[in-house]
Amino acid sequence: MLVRILAAGMVLAAGMVPTGEVHAQYYGNTTDCSSSGYNYQRCDVPWRDARLVRQLSDTQCMRGRNWGFDRRGFIWVDRGCSGRFAEAGGGGGGYYPPPGPGPTPPPWQPGPGWDQRFTIRCESNDGQNHFCQVDVGGRGRVYLERQESRSPCYEGQSWGWNRAGVWVTQGCRGVFSIDRRW
Repeated sequence: MLVRILAAGMVLAAGMVPTGEVHAQYYGNTTDCSSSGYNYQRCDVPWRDARLVRQLSDTQCMRGRNWGFDRRGFIWVDRGCSGRFAEAGGGGGGYYPPPGPGPTPPPWQPGPGWDQRFTIRCESNDGQNHFCQVDVGGRGRVYLERQESRSPCYEGQSWGWNRAGVWVTQGCRGVFSIDRRW
């Protein structure tokens, strides 16, 4: 009986010793998010905003241009940006006061340069469906700039787009111009 009590006490005491993970939670974790192959990538985080604490790529990471934070809880990176990100603002271990009376903050707006035109390559290999993620924006548009396949690329049939990116099928391969608009 005494052995069981001592064993239970040791297990309880071991659970009270802080580990590195608990320490990191209290002092703000970081997460790495990378745009591999210059493609759009998103990384889920439990934060309300993020800041770049270390650039990991040769490509310069500029908020609003090739990285940003979506209010749905993810960091997005694009066009070669790779970085280490941490929770932004808030102080006090990530505490945010509950909403209450007072002025309503302005709605989120993209940063400078966000709405500039750029191109991506999207390819349907072996006739398979493929989706290339890129944030087109609510009022953006996508154009086929250059077809690179023998198979025809017809908008609405073998390629198309939505706010989240470009889809291709039936062997369509091409360079697409993204005219991103908020």
